Amino acid sequence: MSEINTTPLVDVMLVLLIVFMITIPVITHTVPVELPKVRNEATKTAPENINISINKDGQIYWNQSLIPDTTALLERLKSSAVLKPQPEVHVRADQATRYEYVGRVILTAQRAGIQKVGFITEPGAAAPQRF
Repeated sequence: MSEINTTPLVDVMLVLLIVFMITIPVITHTVPVELPKVRNEATKTAPENINISINKDGQIYWNQSLIPDTTALLERLKSSAVLKPQPEVHVRADQATRYEYVGRVILTAQRAGIQKVGFITEPGAAAPQRF
């Protein structure tokens, strides 16, 4: 006989197909999690909002004035934290700023008792959505 018998090959392929059809739905089930939706809200600029800017060298600016160190920033934030309603802190950091500098500002705001801290970013290209 000069032909190859393909019957055992077909049998094995059918068994593998059935095994994969049974196991794939079990694998794809994951923990049900409601993922956040992408949205862009316009910043509501209020006169009581505090704008803190950090340049790439780590210098901190309160609106337009330079703050010498985090101790002075802490004192200014403490005086603002007692106001009613408490102002929001908006942090604007240069793209090349080290995370360390941003972390110090966030920690200082937390130590001062500020409840709302937000980050200001430039709008970029629309993020790809997964379905």
